[in-house]
Amino acid sequence: MKISAIVLAKNEEKDIGRCLDGLKWCDEIIVIDDFSEDKTANIAKDRGAKVHQRKLNNDFSRQRNFGLKKAKNKWVLFVDADEVVSPNLSLEIVRHLKKIKNEKVYGFYLKRKDFFLGKRLNHGEAGNLRLLRLGIKTAGKWEGKVHEKWKIKGRKKSLKNYLFHFSHPSLNEFLKKINFYSSLRAEELKKQKKRTNWLEITIFPLAKFIKNYFFLGGFRDSTAGFIFAVIMSFHSFLTRSKLFLFQFNGKLQKNR
Repeated sequence: MKISAIVLAKNEEKDIGRCLDGLKWCDEIIVIDDFSEDKTANIAKDRGAKVHQRKLNNDFSRQRNFGLKKAKNKWVLFVDADEVVSPNLSLEIVRHLKKIKNEKVYGFYLKRKDFFLGKRLNHGEAGNLRLLRLGIKTAGKWEGKVHEKWKIKGRKKSLKNYLFHFSHPSLNEFLKKINFYSSLRAEELKKQKKRTNWLEITIFPLAKFIKNYFFLGGFRDSTAGFIFAVIMSFHSFLTRSKLFLFQFNGKLQKNR
């Protein structure tokens, strides 16, 4: 069973090579490049990937659905530029797709492990993550501008081996991403007519930290686990604070 791999990228020259090297076993590799200003596109082409340039326009689902249209094979695997398919996961995928002809399975969840500040996170929300990233091209579409999900209809199974995530090489880079994603999420909630208040802005981030650090065992990942839990709590705070500012500015405009 042939498979197409799709990678979203923008200014990923530090990571794209490692990502694509982990996809050499795929029959087709497609990179959807958001007009990178570095060597991302050239590195991808040098490794045999098909590169399509398209503006993200702050909508990850549309970017991924564009990739689905470009894929020529029945099965599609989505991998981000800062992720790497482990050798064991690639073997597991190939093995399952070879024997899937007699099973009505339309998608597979992949386990993902994050590496943060040089440490592998085994606990907290990052330590128990499953993502629907492998599926039949025509089985569904991606939804949501940010924190998007692949809505595949039909039976889905989970694979055992890992997708590795190297998203946060430094605190500075992590905070930049948190600021970017929280803005997109707040915009999305605004369009959905969602509202918030000072109580949510206070309680939700605190609850998120407690859940991550204590209930999901983030404390077991030592200092890295503590910092990760704090920053993910800060992400929750930023999202609701930005949504509140949208509400406040909207009221000011109505009163003028």
